[in-house]
Amino acid sequence: MSTILLTGATSGLGRYVAFELVRAGHVVLAHGRDPDRTERLVEELRAEGTAEGFVADLASLAQVRELGARVGAAHPELDVLVNNAGVGAGAPGSGREVSADGHELRLAVNYLAPVVLTRALLPVLRANPPARIVNVGSVGQEPLAFDDPEYTRGYDGFSAYCRSKFALAAHTFDLAEESAGTGVSVNVLHPATFMDTAMVREGGVTPWNSVADGAPGVLALATRESGTGRFFDGTRPARAHGATYDPAVRKRLAAVTNQLLAM
Repeated sequence: MSTILLTGATSGLGRYVAFELVRAGHVVLAHGRDPDRTERLVEELRAEGTAEGFVADLASLAQVRELGARVGAAHPELDVLVNNAGVGAGAPGSGREVSADGHELRLAVNYLAPVVLTRALLPVLRANPPARIVNVGSVGQEPLAFDDPEYTRGYDGFSAYCRSKFALAAHTFDLAEESAGTGVSVNVLHPATFMDTAMVREGGVTPWNSVADGAPGVLALATRESGTGRFFDGTRPARAHGATYDPAVRKRLAAVTNQLLAM
């Protein structure tokens, strides 16, 4: 059985996956942004198995770093990280939003936060092979504009979401190469299209699928050997945006990411 940190566990896909994992006997470290909701979730999970709650706002990179430090100190046996938390496209017509650090919000939560959290926990994961990192992405991907990574010009919420998921996929493939031979696998998946979540409903979209439809892919990558550096559509191997595999694009992304994180 594994010890699994699952971000965004208090609602939607994360909540469903948390219960499936704890019922299967895994130790679930459930992350949430709201203390009360996180506490209530953990109480429910503990009726089924072993769980612990961790609270952090992923729109603050300082809180993300603190989350990594707290989890690593409390659970040196951690062997799975599921970066599931995310921000959708926003309500139709809504404008550009920024994080606590001044970054474009979707880039901050969907991409920069998973990068920072993963970096913080990599030493712990590498100490517990075979370990797994699962990034919950999307088939909706659009190349990041390297001359305007914060999307200050011509902003569109759906496009911002797709750019953040493009960056997450490209980062996944980079990290998988860097982690070769360390006992840590790194994969990214599109769980299901337009699941019945608050994120989708806020965007004005009628859901196409339930969170139960999206769970099998996440559960498979979190609990079974699935290779590394791969993109999945549900449980099926698939292809991410072609540019995510381009070494030159990934090199530029890494440089831009380091610049943004140094701000």
